Amino acid sequence: MTTSNPVFGKDRPKKSGMTATPSEDRSRSYERYLLRRVLDAMGSPRFAVALWDGFKISPKDATPVATVNVHSRSALNQLLRQGDMGFGDAFSNGGISVEGDLVAMLVAAFTVPEPTGIAAVMKSLQQRKPRANTKDGSRENIHHHYDIGNDFYRLWLDKEMQYTCAYFPEDELTIEAAQQAKMDHICRKLQLRPGDRVAEAGCGWGGLARHMALNYGATVSSWNVSDEQVQYATDRAKAEGYDDRVTYVLDDYRNITGEYDAFVSVGMLEHVGLDNYTELGGVVDRCLTQNGRALVHTIGRNRPRLMNAWIEKRIFPGAYPPTIKEMMEIFEPNRFSVLDVENLRLHYAKTLAHWLARYDASDEQVQAEFGEDFARAWRLYLAGSQAAFLAGGLQLFQVVFTRERNNELAATRRHLYS
Repeated sequence: MTTSNPVFGKDRPKKSGMTATPSEDRSRSYERYLLRRVLDAMGSPRFAVALWDGFKISPKDATPVATVNVHSRSALNQLLRQGDMGFGDAFSNGGISVEGDLVAMLVAAFTVPEPTGIAAVMKSLQQRKPRANTKDGSRENIHHHYDIGNDFYRLWLDKEMQYTCAYFPEDELTIEAAQQAKMDHICRKLQLRPGDRVAEAGCGWGGLARHMALNYGATVSSWNVSDEQVQYATDRAKAEGYDDRVTYVLDDYRNITGEYDAFVSVGMLEHVGLDNYTELGGVVDRCLTQNGRALVHTIGRNRPRLMNAWIEKRIFPGAYPPTIKEMMEIFEPNRFSVLDVENLRLHYAKTLAHWLARYDASDEQVQAEFGEDFARAWRLYLAGSQAAFLAGGLQLFQVVFTRERNNELAATRRHLYS
C-alpha cells in the first residue's frame, strides 16, 4: 500500500531512465534531513540505515552492528511518523528488514538517550494506553495472544510448554532443564509441603500445577481464561492420571474460591491492569490461610512506562509491566508482608535467546501455517523482548509475601539452595 503526503511525496513507479523532478529532489532531500535528525536525536546509535535508492547513514566512530534497510518511501514515512508502531508494522510487512544481528540492533535502539522537547511529545503521542482489563476485556486480550494455537507454541517452547522466564543456576542448562529449575525455585520459595492446597492464577498450559502435584505432593486448583490452554492442560492431566490432584478452571482469577495454603501467579500480573491490583490482593487475602505463602512472578520495569506501542497493539493487548512501587498496591492495602524480592532480568534474556533460536529453526513451518507477515512480526517480538531485557528496559520480578502475623517462616534463604 502506498501513501501520499505533501511533504514526503508519493510512491510511484518510474520509467527506466526517467530523471527526478525538482519536487522529487526536494522530497528526497527532506527525507534524508529528517532521517539524520532522528538518528542524531538517538545519539547516533550503533547501526546503519540504508534507503531504497542507495543512500546510507552509518554511525559515527563505530562499526555498525547491523544495517536497517528501508525498502520504500512508504516504509520510511511509517518509520518517521509512527516511531515504534511504524517500525514494527514495516518490519512485519517487509517494508523494512535488518541485515546483521537483529537483537544487537534493537539493544542499540533501546539504549539511546531519552528524547526531549518535541521528540518527547511525539513519543508520548505514539504510546498507547493498554486495553481495559475487565473480565470480558481480559478474556479478549488473552485470546488475542494465547489462543493462536497450541501447535504454534509447541514449535519453540520446551516440552512442558512453559511460556515464562526460565531459571539458569548454571549457564549451560538446556531450556528444558532451566524451566524445571524455575518451577523448583518457585516451589521452594513457597516452602511447599505434601498435602498443601495451592491456588494458581493464570496457569498457562498447566506445567507449574503439574510440577507441584507430581513433585511436591500438592493439590492444585488453577484458574485461566484461555480456552486452548485449559483444554490442553485438562486433557493432559486426565491422560497422565493426575486429574485427582490438579483442577484447571476456565474462569477469571477474580472468581477464585476456596481456602489455600499457597497462592501463586506466574506471568499473569502483566495482564491484570494497575486499577485491579488492590482487587487482586483482595482475592489472595480471601483465599489464603492464616499462615499461607504467596508468590507473584511478573515482567516489570524500574520506573513507570507504558508498553511498547507496537507490542501492545499487535502482540500483547492490555499488557502493562509494573514497577515494584506499583506492585505494592497488591500488598499494602491488604496488609501483606513482603518476604523476598528477586530480579531475574538476565535469566529472561537467556530464556528468550533459547526461544528465538528455536523459533528461527521453525521459520519455514511458521510461514507456511501463518504467513510471512506473522512470522516476521513474532521474530521481531521475541528479538525485541530479548533486547529489552538486555538493555534494562524490562525486569523480571519474583515477589514472595504472606500475612503480617505469620511467624511460621524459614529464618534464612537456605531452603532455596539446599
